[in-house]
Amino acid sequence: MLKLRKIDENNFMDVFELELDSGQEKYVSNPTRSLAQAYVYRNQCQPFGIYAGSIMVGYVLVIYDYETKEYNIWHMMIDKKYQRHGCGSEALDLIINYIKTMPFGESTEIILTCNRENYDGLNLFKKKGFKETGKSYEEEVEFVLPIIW
Repeated sequence: MLKLRKIDENNFMDVFELELDSGQEKYVSNPTRSLAQAYVYRNQCQPFGIYAGSIMVGYVLVIYDYETKEYNIWHMMIDKKYQRHGCGSEALDLIINYIKTMPFGESTEIILTCNRENYDGLNLFKKKGFKETGKSYEEEVEFVLPIIW
């Protein structure tokens, strides 16, 4: 059973211990970059460690766009040791439930992008109900999930 814990001064160093499997670096930003973005956008985002008990098994950044009133999921990653065990699916459920609490403001949708070669990610997002918007950014495809209660 996983849970989300806010990244703070007590656990931010654990993010740097997370490792992607070989070749996955092109799919997810480096945690240093992600935490820098979290700092810059601190009034509209929350970085989380994804935990199994006391072990950080992944990381994600939830950000809110005040202009478009959309929540975005950025930089979600699961450590290579915990991939293919359902952690990504369970973590995504937790993230969606967090967003449904509207911590930064009202919204009707969640947006994310995924590298078009990241077949595991693409399959996971589609399985959770995310639909392609038709927009793409370089090698990334945009997905949307309506927020339904």
